[in-house]
Amino acid sequence: MESIGVVVNPIAGMGGRVGLKGTDGNVAEARRRGAEPRAPARAREALRSVHRRAPSLTVYTAAGVMGERAARDAGYEPTVVYDPSESDRDTASDGAAIASDPATAETTAADTRAAVRALLERDVDLVFFVGGDGTAVDVAEVLEAEGDETGETPMLGVPAGVKIYSSVFGVTPADAGRIAAEFDRVEPREVNDIDEDAYREGEVRTELKAVVPVPVAPAVQSGKQVSSGSVDSLAAGFAREIEPGRTYVFGPGSTVGAIETELAIDPSPLGVDVWRAANTAGDDETAASASDGELLARDAAESDILDALADPVTIVVSPIGGQGFVFGRGNHQISPAVIRRADDIAVVAAGEKLDDIESLRVDTDDEAVDDDLRGWLRVRTGRFTTRLVTVV
Repeated sequence: MESIGVVVNPIAGMGGRVGLKGTDGNVAEARRRGAEPRAPARAREALRSVHRRAPSLTVYTAAGVMGERAARDAGYEPTVVYDPSESDRDTASDGAAIASDPATAETTAADTRAAVRALLERDVDLVFFVGGDGTAVDVAEVLEAEGDETGETPMLGVPAGVKIYSSVFGVTPADAGRIAAEFDRVEPREVNDIDEDAYREGEVRTELKAVVPVPVAPAVQSGKQVSSGSVDSLAAGFAREIEPGRTYVFGPGSTVGAIETELAIDPSPLGVDVWRAANTAGDDETAASASDGELLARDAAESDILDALADPVTIVVSPIGGQGFVFGRGNHQISPAVIRRADDIAVVAAGEKLDDIESLRVDTDDEAVDDDLRGWLRVRTGRFTTRLVTVV
């Protein structure tokens, strides 16, 4: 590979820690809640991984926070082929240029598409993008529209969005960088997206948007799968062992939601809830009831979780089917700061879900926290059963 085209969605993932479950159409609200950008840092990490292996690569990119800055920070001297501040549509109401600060940048999906078209005009060997499923859709639509002229240029994503349902991303930014620098063949993979409004209401509606060429590598993550197995016995077993006075942070998903339901909590299926068990437990034969605990925060943002925590703390999460992520996909509200407050992390999953997962994964944006989480972990699979699984 001789050249790479880089495009960064600087607002990708901003809605995660503040509980928005996505940033599309909610940038202003994310900022109001104090959201901070994560895509630029992940772009730098990925491009540094590329640079270590291919320092002489020719890099084409968009101006400022859409790629140029990250490429320079990684050690490249990129060629800028698109500048969002030169678009009349994208200037501020007073005519000022787009801010270079990713926290206030006003780039749009149209900028992503325009940048990709400009990259394809340079015949890049790979479109290397940073974002989530929405960004992947924007890139794929341009690749498909221009496919006859470009010879089906492959794409590869650096995961930075809240939700990652598409199978076109590296597992981590560093993995994506290594794959970009070293791949030698591609295969067709799916780009999927969901209805974010429905997602915020607790309903997952996925839709296949495109099939595109993607580098072949073990560290390209799978598309998200949903386990359909019963988790009733798992939930009942967990509920019977609730510790009096302990604070529980319940992550998203139907498996964890079943535990909450067993505890008479109305769960937010795709959000994070904080619940504290009463100091007196229920009897040995029944799960805790509504009177045995207090719901402190429902569908909580990171700040809400931190405000509600009181020691001791257990975080309850379930891996994403087909991918194995327990932190860093769809539950950014459970941030490194929240994880550090916990003295116990409970991972729960039906056995059939684990059958399709070789290992569990973490990607919290904090390497020290990720390192602490790695190793062997006992996953609860039923009322009394557990399975030992490695976290990588």
